[in-house]
Amino acid sequence: MGTGMEKQARPTSTDFMEIGSSGLVQYGGQVDEDFLRQLQGRRGYAIYREMADNHPVIGGILQAVDMLFRSVDWTVEPSDSDNQASIDQAEFVSQCLNDMSITWKDTVSNILSMLVYGFSYNEIVYKRRQGYASDGTQSEFNDGKIGWRKLPARAQDTIYRWKFDPTGGIEGAIQNPISGAGEKFIPIEKALLFRTTTRLNNPKGKSILRSAYTSWYYQKRITTIEAIGIERDLAGLPVAFVPPQLLSNNATSQETAALDEIKRIVRNIRRDEQEGLVFPLAYDPETKQKAYDIQLLTSGGRRQFDTNAIINRYDQRIAMSILADFILLGHEKIGTQALSVSKIELFMDTIEAWLAGIGDVFNQFAIPRLMRLNGISEELFPKLNWSAPRDPDLGILGDYVSKLTATGAMMTDDGLSDYLRDLTATNWIK
Repeated sequence: MGTGMEKQARPTSTDFMEIGSSGLVQYGGQVDEDFLRQLQGRRGYAIYREMADNHPVIGGILQAVDMLFRSVDWTVEPSDSDNQASIDQAEFVSQCLNDMSITWKDTVSNILSMLVYGFSYNEIVYKRRQGYASDGTQSEFNDGKIGWRKLPARAQDTIYRWKFDPTGGIEGAIQNPISGAGEKFIPIEKALLFRTTTRLNNPKGKSILRSAYTSWYYQKRITTIEAIGIERDLAGLPVAFVPPQLLSNNATSQETAALDEIKRIVRNIRRDEQEGLVFPLAYDPETKQKAYDIQLLTSGGRRQFDTNAIINRYDQRIAMSILADFILLGHEKIGTQALSVSKIELFMDTIEAWLAGIGDVFNQFAIPRLMRLNGISEELFPKLNWSAPRDPDLGILGDYVSKLTATGAMMTDDGLSDYLRDLTATNWIK
């Protein structure tokens, strides 16, 4: 048992030192954390872009996320709601958010590129609030304070190297623009780094499409094979008959060239508005049969595999990997309303987590830097807050409003009417 007189341990110098490292795989600032080579560097970014731009399910989910984020109400809360100075600083930050050359909603939409690529590196560009200044900057205010001019995202595939300190801390990013402008070092103090995950302090985060890559890879190839198979079934399998001499080892250069041309014709046979062949009519002098001929072999019947079911299975796995498989519920013959509600709630929880991540970066870095540049004391620093988008059940809401109206409890209220109309217009999830 303790006597209450235990001696206090004195901290040593190593207690304040960072001895180990995160274990992040990086060489000279180039992070190669992914074990698949095709998902490293610019090649990986190109694949993620193809997944986002070409796949209907992934594109639909990302579009839904973008629309949800645009419907979020962002507010700046004062550090002390009873202190006028705190209220004034909250109003100042709110002005700065809405006084940029790119709208705040578009800025958030650009930040969301972190979902596809794993991170978004946004450079901070300030301005003096001097109305319409001679240097080309514009502001709705003319108080001489420093505000945000814009927070542009730097293309992920142009950031090819990172600068780390000896303990693995991120000092900045080295950009090599495709325009050929040369290397640009953007220090972390002049940027905001948004990431889907901070595991191992990897500045590149992790794309939310990473777990969907295998399903996307196989689905893409099965879809391609299916399209080729349909085309071949409709057009028939082309088979060309040629004289044996063209296939012999001692064929002349002219015969080899003729064989190559016939092969090209067979490969390019398509059923379209330009279909048709011009083929030589020649007969073997001995057999009296055609020396050249071409035929279309028809399919022998249905294939053993149901490619439609396979492709749909991969669609479901892709949506599940992003926690958004609710988007497929309307295309299936199974599933209950309770299941759909739980899936949507899980997806909305994910949305809230991403919102919190964006808000944390602003509250920890963007707002304090802006305040210090304007000489504001720390106790007056406001916080960026948001209200999570929700998807109300219009059936329950309608029944509630009807009952209120029937009892005379709800009188004419223009604000309430506008709110209900907005709910109806934006209730697109269910």
